[in-house]
Amino acid sequence: MLAIGLVAAWFLFSLFQPLAGDGRGDGRVRVSVPAGAGGGTIADLLERRGVIGSSFFFQARARISGRSGELKPGVYRLGEGMSIEAALDTLAEGPAPNVLRVTVPEGRSRREVARTVPSQLRGDYLTATRRSRRLDPTRYGAPRGASLEGFLFPSTYELKKGRPVSALVGEQLGAFKSQFGRVDLRSAKRARLTRYDVLTIASMVEREAQVPRERRLVAAVILNRLREGIPLGIDATIRYATNNWDRPLTRSQLQIRSPFNTRTNKGLPPGPIGSPGLDSIRAAAKPARSGFLFYVVKPGTCGEHDFSRTDAEFQADVARYNRERERRGGKSPTKC
Repeated sequence: MLAIGLVAAWFLFSLFQPLAGDGRGDGRVRVSVPAGAGGGTIADLLERRGVIGSSFFFQARARISGRSGELKPGVYRLGEGMSIEAALDTLAEGPAPNVLRVTVPEGRSRREVARTVPSQLRGDYLTATRRSRRLDPTRYGAPRGASLEGFLFPSTYELKKGRPVSALVGEQLGAFKSQFGRVDLRSAKRARLTRYDVLTIASMVEREAQVPRERRLVAAVILNRLREGIPLGIDATIRYATNNWDRPLTRSQLQIRSPFNTRTNKGLPPGPIGSPGLDSIRAAAKPARSGFLFYVVKPGTCGEHDFSRTDAEFQADVARYNRERERRGGKSPTKC
């Protein structure tokens, strides 16, 4: 009976945590609760981030108190080791109303992001992303004077209204250093690529690969063409040079005299054309092993490509694409 009593006492103590605090004086961690997440998913997330000690007891307490359905999605800053009750209270209340959620999509350039930064943040994003004390691009192999293009990690950030836009930049740079530090660069070093080269390749992969499984194949094509001394021919770099991301490129734009024109210049462009996500960085650091030198959009798909090793194969793929496009009256033969 004593053993049963001790187990019951331990269970109740773990469930109600009479000695736990509210986490206000402890270290703060950023937790993003996705929309539609259930109680189990939220509990596991909080345990992984060190906010609570047990996912099991969090779920049990939420069910007993009838609050499982009250937990709201959003970005929070929660205390490490806070009590289950305090965590439930915070998530039931929802994110603070004076907090902005700024989402930076993967692959976007500084100029593209600048157009979407909320007006509730003070300052000019383009100016704030020229340089920062938080990160020196030359330490990654960038030329002196390079901007922070490529280093502004894409994610969703939480900032209070009225903060300077440099606070967003600081969050992005901190996230970049944390995420980039997780990338295995051994293959890139064997290929004699600098970290800046990897970031530049990743930025092109992010724009070119619409299907996740093709990222490493696109990276392989880029690396193979670099080795063969063939111009990369990636129109996304021309779009970056002309700041034309939405309209068809004109003939004059395709012939623009710019180091970012990878149709007319061999080698990598001078730097990244946007800030890639972690998956594209990993693909650039370790491309697939293949002999592919070309790719073109595969008709009837949503962003998939036909990859080829020879110019003859490539021209056949291009002809098939053009036939499908003509059959559709000049419209894209993709299905999305």
